[in-house]
This record gives sequence, C-alpha cells and structure tokens, in this order.
Amino acid sequence: MQSFRTELENPVVEKDIIDLEKKIRAFREGKIHDEKFRSLRLARGIYGQRQPGVQMVRIKLPFGKVTFKQLLRIADISDEYASRNLHLTTRQDIQIHYVSLDRTPQLWADLERDDITLREACGNTVRNVTSSPTSGIDPLEPFDVSPYAQATFEYFLRNPICQDMGRKFKISFSSSDADTAFSYIHDIGVIPKLNSNNERGFKVLLGGGLGAQPLLASIVEEFLPEDQLIPYIEAIIRVFDRHGERNNRNKARLKYLIQKIGLDEVLRLAKEERKALKVKIYPINRDSVPQPAIPEQKDIPEVIIANPLRYEQWLITNVFEQKQKGFYGVYVKVPVGDIPTATARKLVDAIRPYVADEIRITQNQGLLLKYVRKEALPVLYNGLTEIDLSAPGFDSPADVTTCPGTDTCNLGISNSMTLSRVLEDVIYNEYEDFIYNREIKVKISGCMNSCGQHGLAHIGFHGSSLKAGIRVLPSVQVLLGGGTVGDGVGRAAEKIIKVPAKRATHVLRAVLDNYRDNSISEETFHAYYDRQGKDYFYQLLKPLADLTTLTDDEFVDWGHQETFATAIGVGECAGVVIDLVATLLYESDEKFGWANEAFTECRWADAIYHAYNTFVSSAKALLLDKNINSSTQTGIIREFDNNYITTGEIKINGTFNDLVLQINQNEPSEVFAASYIKEAEAFLNTVRTKREELVQS
Repeated sequence: MQSFRTELENPVVEKDIIDLEKKIRAFREGKIHDEKFRSLRLARGIYGQRQPGVQMVRIKLPFGKVTFKQLLRIADISDEYASRNLHLTTRQDIQIHYVSLDRTPQLWADLERDDITLREACGNTVRNVTSSPTSGIDPLEPFDVSPYAQATFEYFLRNPICQDMGRKFKISFSSSDADTAFSYIHDIGVIPKLNSNNERGFKVLLGGGLGAQPLLASIVEEFLPEDQLIPYIEAIIRVFDRHGERNNRNKARLKYLIQKIGLDEVLRLAKEERKALKVKIYPINRDSVPQPAIPEQKDIPEVIIANPLRYEQWLITNVFEQKQKGFYGVYVKVPVGDIPTATARKLVDAIRPYVADEIRITQNQGLLLKYVRKEALPVLYNGLTEIDLSAPGFDSPADVTTCPGTDTCNLGISNSMTLSRVLEDVIYNEYEDFIYNREIKVKISGCMNSCGQHGLAHIGFHGSSLKAGIRVLPSVQVLLGGGTVGDGVGRAAEKIIKVPAKRATHVLRAVLDNYRDNSISEETFHAYYDRQGKDYFYQLLKPLADLTTLTDDEFVDWGHQETFATAIGVGECAGVVIDLVATLLYESDEKFGWANEAFTECRWADAIYHAYNTFVSSAKALLLDKNINSSTQTGIIREFDNNYITTGEIKINGTFNDLVLQINQNEPSEVFAASYIKEAEAFLNTVRTKREELVQS
C-alpha cells in the first residue's frame, strides 16, 4: 500500500488500487462473500480463467490506441506477472493471462505509471469505448471521431451511474458510413455526420448486441449535434440502470429492455432523465487526441525483397493511402491476436524509425501503423517479415477473428484458436486469390456468446458439442450471411447446421467453392447468399453432419490429444447477482460514504446518484428478508412500497417511489444533493434498525 501512495501521481487511481488491495485482503479473510468479490474484481479488469487459481487481466485501451512506450510497459508487465504473451481482443483491449490475484494491485500500479488502466474493463460497467482504427487518417471520414471516443471514455469512467448495472454496456464510434466499428451490434453505436451547415453530429443507433441471441440496433437519431452526444448516452444508461433486468443475466442487456417495454418507451424514459443529468450539453475538446508526431524525414536504407510476389500482395492487402497525402497506413495481421512479449519488443524496434508513435488495435485482432512514407514501405516490410508479422490478406478470409475459447475461457466449449490457424492455412494454401477479398469475414467463437463475433460473420463458427451414441465429440455451429452493409445497417448471421469440429475445414471449402463456382460476376457474398437461400446451404453442408462416418480423430478437438469432454465453467463477463442481506447492507454503507465524499468535492450529480443507490440497495436488503428478489430497480421500489410502506411496517413521509424518484424530478444542485443525501441517511438508519429487529426476533 505504501508504494502506491508514494509512486502514483493520480490520487484517484491510488485510491482505486489501495481499495482493491483491501478488498482482496477482506476476501481472503472471509469478510466479503465470494460472489460479491467476483463482481468487485471484474469491475477492475480481473477475470477468472478456466485454469483454477489464476486470473486473466484485461487492459482497457480507449479506441485501441497504444504508444510504443505503453506497449513496452504492457510487455514488461506480462513478463513480470503473466505468461509473456499479449492477446489483442475484438474490443481493442489487450489481455494477459495466468496472473496471481494477490499481485493484481501492484500490477495495476505498474501499468498506471504509463497512463494505462484496468478500471471497468470487465463487469457490469461501460466497457472499452471502441472506434474505427483508421479514425484520424481515414480518407472517408467527415471528421476524426477519436476525441469523441476519448471524451466518452473519460466521462463514464468511475461515473456513479454505471458502476453496478445489471450487465455490461458497449459503445462504438465508426469513422465513416463504412461503419467499420459495427454500430449495429452495440448498445449505442454512432456514425459521424455533417449537416447542411457543415456542423458536426452523429447518427445514433441503439440496442444492438450479439451473444447467443443477436439483435440489430435501431436508428434513433439521424443527426444528433456533437455537444448533445454524451448527455444522450448518459440518459440512456440511467434508464438501463433503473429499468434493466438484474437477476436473469441472459436477459440483462439493453436490447432485452427494448424488447420488453418498447423502443419508444425507452426513449421517453430517457427524456424524463434529462433534468437530472450532470450536464445538458457537453462540448468536446477536439484537440484532446492530437495526431501523433510524424516520423522525421531521413535516408531510408535500400533493401532487397526476398519474395517480391509476397511483397506485392502485402502492398495490395495491408497498405492504404491516408487522407494525409503522401502517408500510408499499414495493417499488421496478428495470428489469433497473440503477440509474445519478445516479439512485441522486436516489433517496436522494427517500426519505430518509420511510423508515428501511435498504434491502433483493430477489431479483428490486428494492428494499424500510421504515417508511413512510401519510400519506407520496403524496409518496414522486411522488418515485419523478420518477426513473422508481414503476412498479406489483412481482414480477408485468411484473417480469421477468434476468441481464446477453451485455451483460457470458462465458457469455452471447443477450441477456437487452433481452428483459426487451420482455416487460415486452408486459405493461403488452397484459395490464395481470396486474400484479396476484403468483403468476406470468417470469425470463430469458442461458445455461442460471440466474443469472436461469429454473429456478424459472412462465414462464422461457434463451439458446441454433438452426441454420437454414448460418446460426445467437439462440434461447431455453422453460421452464414452476416456482416456490415453500411451506414448503420448490418446483418446477423443465420444458423445453418452443426458439424463435427474437425470438419470445419470442409465447410469452409464447400462454401468458398460454391461461391466461386456459382456466384454471378461482381456479386457480393450477401447477394449470393440471399439468392441461394438458407436451405440451399443446409443441403450443401448436410453430408458433413453425417455422424455415421465418424473417425476416432473426430472425438479429439483441434489442438488437443485427449478425447473431448465438455467442461464449461461459470462465465464472469456479465458479473453476478448478490442476494445476501448483509452484503447488500455493506454495499449501502459504502455507497452512502461515496455520496458524502462526492458532496464534499462539490460533485452534486455524483453525490445524488450514490444516494439513489443507497436507497435501492437498502430496500433490496429488506425485501430479501421476505424472500422477494425483484429483477429491476423499479421493481425493488414498487415491491418495497407494497411490502413495507403500505403495510405500515416502515413509516416514511409519502411513498418510497416518490422519495427515491426525486432523482429525476430535480436539477442536480447543491441544495437538492444535501436534502437527498440526508433522506438517504435516514432511510439507511431505518433499514438498519428494522434489520436488527428481524435478526433478534
């Protein structure tokens, strides 16, 4: 603890880390319930692995931006605390694995010295804010969305309204109508627009999500002025926090709330929240994410390209001219998103003289380098070749997106990492012409939850299992026809058929062969899929689902030698529901303390929201004593009135509903904050007294 105080300059971060260390100690001493502690560590980027006793740590990198120094710091951290590997994710984070829980506070402190955080990378929070990796250099962009993504990240980090939601909340910023950040699968996705007066704003989409049941977002605003964006997001999150499901994690996303009460009702409730917002407009500092320094002009050494054909393929598939004329963006294809730390250091050494000091992690688990001069491309290519990072075919069928699957994830059913490599080999060795195809995306997840984004793939697979007699074998569910259309329009892939995992290569061959042989000239994969129809592909692939022809090898998963057995653990991405009365009262005390702290610091809106959570947690605690476990905060408020206020067991002035929901009837002023906190304190004391009576009776 002392080292954090003396070495960290940011007192807020220092407090976070000290708090984590205290909670780990309390957990070890049995003072915090296991489920409650799980939610606490998830909100700090610490996620239980499939392997017992070790953690995955997710490092939150807003819109995937990382400097040379930060990448080297993360590599050092992985060497010191983890498995000497960096895993790039589809949400532009970096994950490291096999970390001891007790070492995570010091790990966090070491990261923060280079302005890198773990805070809210997992759990029931606003997750990493993503954007098109090309933002700032995209020739198609109306303006750079990076400062807006940065402002959104900063505004909601540690914001009381999103610290304990029913489940996670995801936000994306696409750089243009090409929608390369997939607005249509996010809780809120935005696309930049200019109106007729050349003013900046955003097209806004609401309520998308993948998972086991993908739903596409609805367009709710064609043009929202730039300074209204963050207040708009805050209002939506407030509605999700208050009305969203909290017990059934499978129904605890914004998309299900919209299904339940309707889009118009969600938008109406959001308007009701506007009075309570911290700010009604939020101007964005457009200079908060300046363009990185351009590499100095220097003599470029002449190099010999050992494989000119491969170099030409790389130029065509991995290199593009930026909107800044004379400079090029270079994509780096990273197999399965894994970069060993030794390779990461060699990468920085190889690129430092020739690229700007800003790397972007891409949604398909690669890297984007910026501001490369044309004359530097050959030497850069050779440098990447020396560390096996110059493969052509970025974002083509040869660039398969994958989650870690059964390698480390509790929810993984079958292997996805090895399968990804195998499918890429099929493309390079048998379908080399497809490395030029930037339309068709191949994506794999280890289970149905779509962390590998199979739900938006043209050709997707997710891990599953099949039963053949009394034996179980690894399988994949095949999905086809998903993907981005553009300007907020997307398609969810359709489930076609389930086949043994070892036959996934045959599925890929069958679909690509059929597309190549039967598509009309210039026909897109989407048009081809729609013309043929779902049943056509079911019949095409049906022979591969025949289990009467199984071989012994098909009972062994990709990358394994032992016979397959399903071993699914408890997933943690969505956090947990806490049902223990004592734990809830402990939470109420903590939230009330935060309310007073925020008030002391003149953060009226934050103080009010912490007081609101004090009311809700305290009420839920007493309801549990009557075995009433409401699934939403509005339900808790209603049930408390029905079971305690109406019956006269607890007396307050008016209804509990009217008391609590003053929050959206008042401006967040000092006067109201003081009054509301005082009422929360009185209610908390009443609940404590009632609880003591119940325990003693």
